[in-house]
Amino acid sequence: MVVRIAIWSLFDSKTTRDELRESLADLDAPSAWLWNEGNERFGAVSFGGNQPEAFERARELIGRDPDAYEEFDAL
Repeated sequence: MVVRIAIWSLFDSKTTRDELRESLADLDAPSAWLWNEGNERFGAVSFGGNQPEAFERARELIGRDPDAYEEFDAL
């Protein structure tokens, strides 16, 4: 199984945390969106073979690729 983690800084993004919450669909469990309001960071962790389409939607809303993106093989 592949685990993907994507993290964006929202400090200088085209959108806000509230706009993301309203615009992004829920991810299928156990995948989840991640929020760190104090540091203005947003991200997601996804589990499975294919990257969720919601990752691309987040890129569009924020206006750039994630600041950090990693893929791992789960053992």
